[in-house]
Amino acid sequence: MEFKEQDLLNHFKELSLLQENLALLGWDELTGMPKDSADFRANLTEYIADKYFSLWNSNKTQELLDYFSNHLEQLSDVSKINFRIAVRNFKRDKNLTADDFSKLSKLQTIAQSKWAEARKQNNFNLYKTALNDLIEHNKKLIPKWRQNKEDSNYDVLLKMYESDFDTNTLNNLFNKVKKELIKIRQKINLSGQQIADSFLNISIPIDRQRKYVLGYTSRLGYDYNKGRLDDTIHPFMTAMNRNDARITTRWNENDFKMAVLGLAHEAGHGLFEQNIDPKFDYTPAEKEMAMSIHESQSLFNEVFIARNKGFLKTEFDELKKTADGKWDDIDFDTFYRAWNKTEPTLIRTEADPLTYPLHIIIRFEIEQEIFNNNLDIDELPKIWNEKYKEYLGIDVPDDLSGVLQDVHWAGGSFGYFPSYALGHFFAAQFLNTLNKNIDFNENLSKGNIENIFNWRKENIWKYGASLTPVEILEKVTGETLNVQYWLDYMKNFYYDIYQIKE
Repeated sequence: MEFKEQDLLNHFKELSLLQENLALLGWDELTGMPKDSADFRANLTEYIADKYFSLWNSNKTQELLDYFSNHLEQLSDVSKINFRIAVRNFKRDKNLTADDFSKLSKLQTIAQSKWAEARKQNNFNLYKTALNDLIEHNKKLIPKWRQNKEDSNYDVLLKMYESDFDTNTLNNLFNKVKKELIKIRQKINLSGQQIADSFLNISIPIDRQRKYVLGYTSRLGYDYNKGRLDDTIHPFMTAMNRNDARITTRWNENDFKMAVLGLAHEAGHGLFEQNIDPKFDYTPAEKEMAMSIHESQSLFNEVFIARNKGFLKTEFDELKKTADGKWDDIDFDTFYRAWNKTEPTLIRTEADPLTYPLHIIIRFEIEQEIFNNNLDIDELPKIWNEKYKEYLGIDVPDDLSGVLQDVHWAGGSFGYFPSYALGHFFAAQFLNTLNKNIDFNENLSKGNIENIFNWRKENIWKYGASLTPVEILEKVTGETLNVQYWLDYMKNFYYDIYQIKE
């Protein structure tokens, strides 16, 4: 049988359209789906997932990939990129059955519903059976997903998100980060500096917060003609395509900072999706991005722009207006230091950049225990609480602020969490290179996002998944991952905040 390039593109488009349907169903489930519709939604998700998988894991896909393996010269450069991604993913999934895939989607829907219920009642036990079912199903699928016999069970899951890394590499990387973070935090503690930040917890009505963040995210470059903002339990971004990338947040009337930084993060994801090169529409290069490169862009917004001194100065008047006069007696330096205070927190999404990797390391270690050492699900809250005491020095008072805080496991995203820490490190390395071309601080102090936006679009966003994260990093910076850029930035940034002299 002979094929034309358009046959391959048509196949990719049909797969992409089904993926977009699943993404839309997932977004609705976490933003507006009626509580009692969970069982019906699970059936609908299972049905669409089955349609997707039946097409993906079909003879047609195999025939197309086999044909173009021998006729690669018939494909354009763009199609060669997408062909390479498709071959890699097909090898991973070819041993799955349609039942494997549809059951996975159904279990994810059930687990997310039970997770939301457990959060409302602050009771892990309401969720643990659904989570255990999802974990056990993933364990059954790991032998089918495994590409290299040397990979541990957890490595198989990790490489779904980060094909450039393995567990040993990350353990060594994280051990270095842990040691350096301890030194920096000890220096801060010894400085004796106390930063007053109680004024940040004034009451600001949610409608006023919403008005501010809509303008704020627009100033960062997020395009509301290609997205929208909705409320949810756990903030996330869902992209159907480059013209439909939606962001969400949760609100706290007494914690304005949470929404501001959280939406800087989600808008960063949205910026990436909205600015992928149109030549990748309806192809794997649009849909299959590794999460570390995605997280590098959300964290670039949250850590390096939304906490930047010059940028905050340009935003300060609007922030004070939103506070409705309650911050009028607060000078900017007081505000800036309070905004960037570092201290251990229970909630990962509310952690400052200096302590954030510790939250990730905790989850990374627990995921290894689950999949490599068969951790009993009943022990999950206990081991979680012990690690928070050991690494962050804080006691976890309940399930809600502990093991129930993240949606990722309920969604079946085991192996995802390391991408957040990698995203921090990638973002710092990108910033170091950007600064060689554009004066980052000067542009932000003038409220000029455009130059920074254009640099990121041209050097990172436009590629989508056409390159792996490490390939993009090496293309942009000229070197492989170097965590020292992040460590140096954190040290200099927080020593400035806490007025520490070397």
